[in-house]
Amino acid sequence: MQPLALRTLPEWLAICSLPPDAAPPEWAFTSRFYALMRTPEELSIACAAENVPASVPSVGPWACLPVEGVLDFALTGILAGLAAPLAEAGISLFALSAYCTDYILVRAGDLARAQRVLRRAGYAVS
Repeated sequence: MQPLALRTLPEWLAICSLPPDAAPPEWAFTSRFYALMRTPEELSIACAAENVPASVPSVGPWACLPVEGVLDFALTGILAGLAAPLAEAGISLFALSAYCTDYILVRAGDLARAQRVLRRAGYAVS
């Protein structure tokens, strides 16, 4: 397999938590990028940090680095390969997966260092 490439999305994201029975809020959908996950414990949302009301519990800002291209479901170790060098460098991440690819979020203050670490690990990062 060829080395994976990642890019950096232009907007800062926040990760939010709402009650499990909350309706998905309209402000979440005004982002170019958003993800919602409902569990028995919460409605978790990743969306543009600038859209999140101050009253909503959230953590951010985060930078989002999607893996370029479509990943085959038979591939293994994609997230582990990204997470290991970041963990060794003391950089935490928040991972999201969609049908076509994986996304890693790193805190905005760690972005430049995370990009350097991933490049040293053999990833192309733009």
